[in-house]
Amino acid sequence: MNAADFEGWMRQGQRAVETALQAWVPADAPAGLGEAMRYGVLDGGKRLRPLLVLAAAQVTGGATAAALRAAVAVELIHAYSLIHDDMPCMDNDVLRRGKPTVHVQFGQAPAMLAGDAMQALAFEVLTQEGVPVALQARWCGLLARAAGCAGMAGGQAIDLASVGCPLSEDELRFMHSLKTGALLRASVVMGAACAPLEAACAAALSDFGEAIGLAFQVVDDVLDVTQASETLGKTAGKDLDANKPTYVSVLGLEPAMRYALALRDQALAALQRSGLAPERTGYLRALADKVVQRES
Repeated sequence: MNAADFEGWMRQGQRAVETALQAWVPADAPAGLGEAMRYGVLDGGKRLRPLLVLAAAQVTGGATAAALRAAVAVELIHAYSLIHDDMPCMDNDVLRRGKPTVHVQFGQAPAMLAGDAMQALAFEVLTQEGVPVALQARWCGLLARAAGCAGMAGGQAIDLASVGCPLSEDELRFMHSLKTGALLRASVVMGAACAPLEAACAAALSDFGEAIGLAFQVVDDVLDVTQASETLGKTAGKDLDANKPTYVSVLGLEPAMRYALALRDQALAALQRSGLAPERTGYLRALADKVVQRES
C-alpha cells in the first residue's frame, strides 16, 4: 500500500462517516437542539476514531455497514465530550475545530443538552435492526466503559483535580489512558468485534489501540506548545496557562516526542503479534504513523 492508496481510503472513510452523521444527527430536534448537535459534530475534525473502527473492521473481515454504525457512535461520543470539555466549568475554551465552541455559539445550557443528546444518540445508532443483537450488546458495553468513570469521564475528573498538582509519569500515563486512550482503544476493539477473532489476535489489536491512544495524547501535549491556534483549530498553550500536568511538563519536549515515537513502535509491534498478514494491516499501520506525524 502506498501513500496515495491510504489517502484515498482515508478520504473515502471520512466521507462515509460525514454522510452517515448528516443522516443520523437530527436537524429537527426541539427548540434548536438539533442545530447545536449538528454544529458540534459535522464539518470538522480528523475523524481518527471512526477511521480506526473502519480499519480494524476491514483488517479482520468485518461487515462494512455494521462497522460504519460503530464508527459514527464513537465519533458522537468523542464530539459530545469535546462540547462538555470546552464549557466554562471544565476547560473554558472558546475555539474548537477552527470555529467558536458550541457554548459560545449557542449558550451553555443548549451546549450541555446537545452533548447529552449526542451521547444518547450514539447508543441508539448502535442498536438498530440489521446488526446482530450479540454484537450490539458487545459494542454498547465497550463504548459505555470507554466513556464512563473507568474511561473518558474518569480521566477528565483526574485532569480537573490535578490542576496545579505535580504528577509522576505513571500517574500522568494512567490519567491519559482513561481520558484519551480509552476511547481510541475502544475504536479499534469495536471495529475488530465486527468479525470473529482468535483471542491472541483480539488481544494484540487491543494493545495496538492502547499504545496509539496514549501516543495521540503525547503528541497533543507536544503540539499544544509547538503550534499556533490557527494550525491546531483550538487554543494553543491552554494547558500551560492552566498549570496542568502534561507530557511536556513532566518529561520535557524532546523526550515527549521520543516517547510518542516509541509508543508508535509498540503499536506496530502489537500488529505483528496479531498474526494478521502485513498486507492486511496497512491502514492501521498508516493511521499509527499519522497519529505521531500530525501537525494539528
